[in-house]
Amino acid sequence: MRTKKVKAAGRLRAGYGKYVRGRITEIEGKQRKKQACPYCKKTARRISKGIWKCNKCGKKFASHAYYINK
Repeated sequence: MRTKKVKAAGRLRAGYGKYVRGRITEIEGKQRKKQACPYCKKTARRISKGIWKCNKCGKKFASHAYYINK
């Protein structure tokens, strides 16, 4: 279930509270955007928490858990 304010975090229902659902919406919004590799500026993919790999240059690097630190 989705709502306008909390988008996909509406799956958590009211028991988690508005603040938590709002934070999840913010994080997931950043996470789902295409992330730029800091070395070659092409698209990088998240392998696991904080570990990223560039699709073009093949480098693995560490950054934030859900998005690349700019």
